[in-house]
Amino acid sequence: MIAAGGSEREMRDPTKRVFIKTYGCQMNVYDSARMAELLAPLGYARTQAAEDADLVILNTCHIREKAAEKVFSELGQLRHLKTRRERQGARTLIAVAGCVAQAEGAEILARAPYVDFVFGPQAYHHLPEMVTRAAQERRPLIDTGFHAKFDTLPEARSAAGVSAFLTVQEGCDKFCTFCVVPYTRGAEYSRPVAAILAEARALVGGGAREITLLGQNVNAYHGHGLDGREWRLADLVRALADIEGLARIRYTTSHPRDVDEALVAAHRDMPKLMPFLHLPVQSGSDRVLRAMNRRYKAAEYRQVVARLREARPDLALSTDLIVGFPGESEEDFRATLDLVAEIGFAQAFSFKYSPRPGTPAAAAPHQVADEIKAERLRRLQTMLSRQQRAFNAACVGRTLPVLLEKPGRHPGQLVGRSPFLQSVHLDAGAARIGDIVPALISAAGANSLAGRLAA
Repeated sequence: MIAAGGSEREMRDPTKRVFIKTYGCQMNVYDSARMAELLAPLGYARTQAAEDADLVILNTCHIREKAAEKVFSELGQLRHLKTRRERQGARTLIAVAGCVAQAEGAEILARAPYVDFVFGPQAYHHLPEMVTRAAQERRPLIDTGFHAKFDTLPEARSAAGVSAFLTVQEGCDKFCTFCVVPYTRGAEYSRPVAAILAEARALVGGGAREITLLGQNVNAYHGHGLDGREWRLADLVRALADIEGLARIRYTTSHPRDVDEALVAAHRDMPKLMPFLHLPVQSGSDRVLRAMNRRYKAAEYRQVVARLREARPDLALSTDLIVGFPGESEEDFRATLDLVAEIGFAQAFSFKYSPRPGTPAAAAPHQVADEIKAERLRRLQTMLSRQQRAFNAACVGRTLPVLLEKPGRHPGQLVGRSPFLQSVHLDAGAARIGDIVPALISAAGANSLAGRLAA
């Protein structure tokens, strides 16, 4: 006999299941992992199928175009799943988390009243309480407050893989006119150094060989240091480099205004700090940069790159670029092409400008027609693709240290990462996952390399 409110599956297996769908940035990936850790003491194990889940969490991102509408489309599908499981005697809780939840929490509950609870990126430390309340009270809940969540989060558990993310900074005080982050993630907050080092040691103890430090403005980091003074990102990197077993350190995303001399020196002096940096420029036009409130000129961006490359000549760069920002002229766009041609990027993320509700740029005059934005994006991406292919092709014949991360698509194949964040495919036994091996690069594609173990 099945107890009231319990399905046959629940009687066979008392473990509850949570399905977490993660949208957007690496910080959301980190947040989703922490959510799963918080739910484990309540008996929830992660599942890869929403159909099997007692709890479904959509961890959303507000950066991409029409992000909210994509979430509502997903919720429509989940509504049918929820109804179907209820007919089978099981209950599925639905939650929306992340930046869309923060920006549009009330709208979500109004348009999708079958959602059980909504919480922002600064409130997920309350997740166990919200799950319990939602199950008992059967009324929608919302928490979009800005809380000091890292003060109450439990210690992170060990890493699930060879490469791990570690959030060290959140929020943004820059207020770029196109960006919602200050409104969804709040003001800049830097975690204390001691807490970061403790989490990093736990990740390394769980098998991580590489850690990527995360922050909306990660190089604006200014946390409480071990000596009582304020530490910057370079200080933190140097402390992390002393952790035995940690072989590689990366960080993202950076702001050009926060590249100080100490960080440049760290790239010169710290072998564990990988020679790859994501440094968004957004535009090559001073007029557009001013309208974006980026607080630097194109020449200053060039100077930052020159300082970094002088310190680390093999440094590879990636960037973010927006075309068709309100008021962008053909001359402005050509200035972007000129900057890209001069600097050369190993990777890049480029987008047509799309308005974000509540941001100053959304209400700016002289919005650029979509067909013009599309044509400019095509021209820009042609140049960027050519640069990425050229960078990858230049690796052929070189022997690169590759951190082997996971099995590849073919039997006997592993996939790893070069120092420049390229995927590298080669033949090696699964026992070598976690090793850093010399790989002779034999072929280059648009987005990856192929090679073989070097003698």
